[in-house]
Amino acid sequence: MSTSAVLSVLFVCVHNAGRSQMGAAFLTHLAGGRVQVRSAGSAPADAVNAAVVEAMAEVGIDISAETPKVLTVEAVQSSDVVITMGCGDTCPYFPGKRYLDWKLTDPAGQGVEAVRPIRDEIEHLIRGLLTELGIKALA
Repeated sequence: MSTSAVLSVLFVCVHNAGRSQMGAAFLTHLAGGRVQVRSAGSAPADAVNAAVVEAMAEVGIDISAETPKVLTVEAVQSSDVVITMGCGDTCPYFPGKRYLDWKLTDPAGQGVEAVRPIRDEIEHLIRGLLTELGIKALA
C-alpha cells in the first residue's frame, strides 16, 4: 500500500461505460470520501451506458455527469488497488499493486432490467471490499 493517508482504488473495464462506472460510484457513495476512487477503460466508449445511469438513479446515485476515461499507466501506478472487470490482458500490470478481477456480466447493449442484477452484484462486492479494508460503509 502507498504511504498516502487515503487508499486509492482504480476500477477498469473495456469501455468504462458500465461496470467500472457503477463500481466507482458505489465506492465513492459508500466510502464517503475515505477512499480515492478512479475509473477508466482500455477502449473508452463515447458515453456512459444510459441503462447503467438509470439503474444507478434507482438506488439514489446520479452518474449522469460521468464520462468514460482512457486507462493510463499513471492511473494504475498511483492506485493501491486495481479492480478489473473483464478487460483481460489489456490492463497494465505493476508489481506491488493489489489486483482484483471481478467477473461480471457486461451490461453493454442491455436494458435496465438486465443491468439491475449486475448493479446489485457490484454493490455487494463493494460492501465486501470496504469490510475487508476496515472501512464502514455509510449506507
